Amino acid sequence: MLKRERIYIVQSNVKGELIYLERTEALALLKENLTNRNLFNHSLAVEAVMRRLARHFEQDEEKWGLAGLLHDIDYDRTKDDPARHSLEGAEMLAELGLPADIVYAIKVHNEFHGLPRLSLMDQALYATDPLTGFIVAGALIRPEKKLAAVEVPFLMKRFNEKAFARGANRETMKACSELGLSLEEFVGLGLEAMKSIAAEMKL
Repeated sequence: MLKRERIYIVQSNVKGELIYLERTEALALLKENLTNRNLFNHSLAVEAVMRRLARHFEQDEEKWGLAGLLHDIDYDRTKDDPARHSLEGAEMLAELGLPADIVYAIKVHNEFHGLPRLSLMDQALYATDPLTGFIVAGALIRPEKKLAAVEVPFLMKRFNEKAFARGANRETMKACSELGLSLEEFVGLGLEAMKSIAAEMKL
């Protein structure tokens, strides 16, 4: 299960002291900017998957999680303007003092901008964004409508079905290969992560 008491390191001040952003503060910031509950749940799901991938690759779980949690923070304002989506969010978070690598990962998760994915975190966030919707769709077509009823083979069988989870870009999900993961491994890690927060997502 995700730890709810964790804190994210944001930056060091001029004295070299660490400044922290508690997860509750990050969630409050997200709630101030997102009004759609489904999008909020999507943000929680991407956070969970990013944290799981960070553990898999022995990376900074707090940074990866924060990038996932806040990646769509500007969506209410930019949903009809893909040329601005993720740029406004990145600008906002940079002004708050978030680390440059988190800001950049959030900026480049929107491929509209044509920016290169430079780090593992960039690559992971890009591929994870559509994965969570794909997994949610798998839960919603089950009779139970619960993540607990979903297994990897069930999702893999539906990966090439065009009518299933139309909004989940398959080519973007296949970018998990940039991480050295097979699609099945990637889906498995994502599903594991999302099951761990199923209660919070009410799924």
